[in-house]
Amino acid sequence: MARPHTSGTFIDPPPGDFVALDFETSATHPGSACSIGIVRVERGRIARRVRQLIRPPNHEIGFTYIHGLTMADLHDKPSFGQAWKILRELFEGVGFLAAHNAGFDRRVLEACCHEAGHDVPDLPWVCTVRQARRALGIRPASLDNVARVMGIKLNHHDALSDAEACARIVMAARKALRS
Repeated sequence: MARPHTSGTFIDPPPGDFVALDFETSATHPGSACSIGIVRVERGRIARRVRQLIRPPNHEIGFTYIHGLTMADLHDKPSFGQAWKILRELFEGVGFLAAHNAGFDRRVLEACCHEAGHDVPDLPWVCTVRQARRALGIRPASLDNVARVMGIKLNHHDALSDAEACARIVMAARKALRS
């Protein structure tokens, strides 16, 4: 049985390894993930990049206009529960998770894990919206604007591209906070 996630604190990025992630959803329900991008950062460098398409539980896509994914793209993909059995290893041994507007991605991860009967990683979160504003002084702090200002290549609403941008924001915020 999955236990509730308790680490909701959004912290400044501490030293150590981390995972940046981004979800795209098929509907307004947080358990409707249809894509996840995961970027694992080890010793200050991107070590792994994973993009996993996910068959949403309701088999309907309402947000194609945002991320471009259709049921034709997803009908033969694994459910979140099936994908998580492999993806969860990427979260092992890291100190925190990072996402842009982290509250959204945290809710999606919690809902998907809960509905699939998996434990949620018990890790603190770093919100890169807050980091862009506080540590880097970038406003507005929408992901596309932050990426533009920082010179990060972004295919916005592609989960892997968004996750990599988040990882790069965390790395830049760490440098700025040390200065």
